[in-house]
Amino acid sequence: MSTSTPLSSATSTQEQALSVSQLTALLKGVVEESFPSVWVAGEISNYSQPQSGHCYFTLKDDGAQLRAVMWRNTAARLKLRLHDGLEVVCRGWLDLYPPRGSYQLVIDDLQPKGLGALELALRQLREKLAREGLFESGRKRRLPSFPRRIGVVTSPTGAAIRDFLQVLRRRWRGVEVLVFPARVQGDCASDEIVTGIRAANTVVPALDVLVVTRGGGSLEDLWCFNEESVVRAIAASAIPTVSAVGHEIDVTLSDLAADVRALTPSEAAERVVPSTQDVAELVHSLRTRLGNAVASRIAQLRNRLESLGSRPALARPLEGIHLRGRRLDELAVRLGVAASTNLSQRQAAVAAMAGKLESLSPLAVMARGYSLTYAEGERLVVDSRTLRPGVRLTTRFQHGVAVSVVESAASDPDE
Repeated sequence: MSTSTPLSSATSTQEQALSVSQLTALLKGVVEESFPSVWVAGEISNYSQPQSGHCYFTLKDDGAQLRAVMWRNTAARLKLRLHDGLEVVCRGWLDLYPPRGSYQLVIDDLQPKGLGALELALRQLREKLAREGLFESGRKRRLPSFPRRIGVVTSPTGAAIRDFLQVLRRRWRGVEVLVFPARVQGDCASDEIVTGIRAANTVVPALDVLVVTRGGGSLEDLWCFNEESVVRAIAASAIPTVSAVGHEIDVTLSDLAADVRALTPSEAAERVVPSTQDVAELVHSLRTRLGNAVASRIAQLRNRLESLGSRPALARPLEGIHLRGRRLDELAVRLGVAASTNLSQRQAAVAAMAGKLESLSPLAVMARGYSLTYAEGERLVVDSRTLRPGVRLTTRFQHGVAVSVVESAASDPDE
């Protein structure tokens, strides 16, 4: 059994102790990971902005205070002047500064505290959906030029649908409009709008354009078009969607998520369908341009044809044939002369060769009195020693042959 002495216990404690830097680094990691983004409301005090452009101040309330810093790039975007006593709402992240062992709020957005709870909630939701890419311009689709079937999600008794249909009928005929009733204000409005959008996406045959619309109003009146469920339903719609909510100064999250934003229901109708008069003018312009283009092309081809017709090959098409016929006659004459000359040379060479062959011919030798003798009719006899009595011989002269039988054979006495 072992026991530890006080000295060994103290030594072990010292070995396990953290340095100030190590402890501060651990705290820094915990703080920064726990508060990557936080909204803080408070009053500005001890405000200063040195030549660097960075802003340093303290956020405080009745019970606590927090050091804060806003870097120069963020401060340059502010629309208001900061000063002591100003109540603000800030967004940022917590950062622990190791040299002092203190933490501070690094601010990347700041607004005066006059913003209400709804506006703050709207800002937070907008930032959340923007991070997910629901407002990216790259995902927005173009509207069809000549839609045949249009869906409208709105209140069937409101002024918005009347304005929309009135402008639609004035601008373009032959469009089928399907209205999907939904309340556009109140507690249940967002659920009904989502239901209408989803129902429009199930219609067969499919709609060409979907319009979500209502008239203007206060932030509270338009709040259903800032609900997350409505914004996500518009972003998920398979049909190109137009958001026409409120007037120009009223921008909802539905406007940002839709493929096209219209300022009013009337403008939505103008964005969705073309103007009959504009189309007629465009057709007339295109007809004129087409006629001018065709006339210009015909003139170019006529000039080209006339230019080609003036060329010798087309103006006098047989001239080339005659020239080539004359050249062919000249070549035929030259060919006949060359062939005759070559034939005479070849005949002379053949005659010379025939003379040489004639001088070497055995028949010529036989004409001088010589003959050829064959034994048994096949073997030419050139040596009498190869003969034996009784062998049958055939002798060929220049004219005719003679057959004889060997009685005796003797060699040349001179050999």
